[in-house]
Amino acid sequence: MCGIFGIVANKEDQKLSNDLIKNIADKLFVFSETRGREAAGIAINTGLSIEIYKQPCSAKEFTKKDKYKNLMRTCLKKTNKNFSFIGHSRLVTNGYANNNENNQPVIIPELVGIHNGIITNQEQILESNEKLKCTSDVDTELFLRLIKFNLEKTQNNITSSFSESFNKIKGSASIATYFGNLPNLVLASNTGALFYVCNERNTFFAFASERFILQKLIKIKKFKESIRFLDVQQIRSFTGINLRLDSSKITKTSFMIDCNHSIKNEYYAYKSQYSVLINDHTLNSKNLKRCKKCILPETYPYIDLDERGICRYCRDHKKIKTKGEKKLFEDIKKYRSLDGKPDCIVALSGGRDSCYGLHYIKTVLGMNPIAFTYDWGFVTDLARRNSARICGKLGIEHIIRSANIQQKRRLVRKNVQAWLKKPELGMVPLFMAGDKAFFYHARELKKETGIKLVFFCGGNMIENAPYKFGFSGVKDSDDEMALTRLKISNKLKLISYYCKNFLLNPRYFNESIFDTAAAYWHTFIAKEDFFWLYHYIDWNEDEIVKTIVNNYDWEKSTDTTTTWRIGDGTASFYNYIYQTMAGFTEDDDMLSNMIREKYIERGEALRRSKEYAKPRKESISEYLQSIGLNVEETLTKINSAKKLFK
Repeated sequence: MCGIFGIVANKEDQKLSNDLIKNIADKLFVFSETRGREAAGIAINTGLSIEIYKQPCSAKEFTKKDKYKNLMRTCLKKTNKNFSFIGHSRLVTNGYANNNENNQPVIIPELVGIHNGIITNQEQILESNEKLKCTSDVDTELFLRLIKFNLEKTQNNITSSFSESFNKIKGSASIATYFGNLPNLVLASNTGALFYVCNERNTFFAFASERFILQKLIKIKKFKESIRFLDVQQIRSFTGINLRLDSSKITKTSFMIDCNHSIKNEYYAYKSQYSVLINDHTLNSKNLKRCKKCILPETYPYIDLDERGICRYCRDHKKIKTKGEKKLFEDIKKYRSLDGKPDCIVALSGGRDSCYGLHYIKTVLGMNPIAFTYDWGFVTDLARRNSARICGKLGIEHIIRSANIQQKRRLVRKNVQAWLKKPELGMVPLFMAGDKAFFYHARELKKETGIKLVFFCGGNMIENAPYKFGFSGVKDSDDEMALTRLKISNKLKLISYYCKNFLLNPRYFNESIFDTAAAYWHTFIAKEDFFWLYHYIDWNEDEIVKTIVNNYDWEKSTDTTTTWRIGDGTASFYNYIYQTMAGFTEDDDMLSNMIREKYIERGEALRRSKEYAKPRKESISEYLQSIGLNVEETLTKINSAKKLFK
């Protein structure tokens, strides 16, 4: 979830000047910032000592600090042979960044390390071994203590100790470690999210969390001419590299991590047939007239109940027809890698559909995916843990693109404040505009990696929710559950609606307007060139949840019984608004579609609707606090807003 990186440079090579090494270090910090901007740190190994400095700031700000510059200058001068450092650019998962003990590099007796990923069974490991006592909240410390424990047990056998440690953890982990009593730097990963590059003279070694970071580095002319790089290589899933730091040449030894709980790629040609003031407002909508066939209420946009009490969505419904698995195999054939190299990018939110989609693409289609997440500040910790579980077990590289999270939250706050001034249901999607950069970063990753195939595993047609467009004056969204496919006339209607409401409520004219415009461009204007998995294969809720829970210990939310949208920090808030003002949530749409597709009976849908409509109090409070709004004041305004029912 973070960016880890570093170099080893032999100072006896006269072409590797101190200024050159310092400039490379600066670039690695800046290039890795896209993976996390909330803290940065460095550990420098001079051969005589390991010097550490870390701060809760972005990597770019970190490299401008005098203490960092002085530390680099001093350490470079006093190093005679191999100069080495490991660096970290942090996206906070567990452990607050303002407590510097939680930032990386992490120090324990005899070990200094940096780690990218999430260990999801930290509590169980600590309970089972009394010797592993941690002083910080960050899971990196646990991993280092595991390694130290196993080093002592195996009498400093690095390969065995790392295999033992990876076997104990669940989740994803890529790690770089210095040893106080051994002249080594060890890199290892269970997801393949580590890459390295050497030079022809074997006097320079650099590593990073993404191939593209190193590719940008080696294209810089002054570095390229002095160092003469070889090709970028990957430290593949369940492998590691042991570098000796006390030899005249940089020597590296690869080793395997014997991880007995990993799931390997099983390629089946065709495995299946083609087929506080948070009030409970569920009683408010008790007397709403509902469609006699589905459960949509009379407040639903353009519902048009006929004389039989049947809504137009039921009358116009056509059974969902997917393209089929056979067609999917045919369409991906031209993208398939024959040598095991990555051949597709899979958008991973940590939710149920994308986690199952990643499982399916890896184990059924037999593809070699790279997972990709855009963290814009409202990806929940639960979603991050679930992403780590599945990537760690499948051995899949996970690329993170992190926004300036504090800025994103500030922009959302301004739009929520504007909305509270004049509540209008059609303007609620504005709160989520910031996450549409997901599409932009997916397209950028295609360029960076050279991989042409991008899978999106959301957008199954059972979850079609036309009310979001309906409240904005668009009667028929016709987007096939792929926002990027909305037809031109409806795009113009959306623009017209938003322009009108911006004029009626000038508070929307704030600094977020550029973010909103960019979101519209990335979603509705930029070329649509993705594969939507659930347009090919049938969506089956029971099979999806059963598969990811049983195979990957996929974690459910504690504040709701639904498994949908629990990885999205905004969902609990906007569903509370819809339930309060209109008497339904997006779950009612999904349940109605499930009735039409004969997945469930209407009575079961009504039961689930009542259960799912219960406000997710903890999630709502956490969301409002994260964007800096007073919970009591905000909910009071929502509760008093004009409703579509009596």
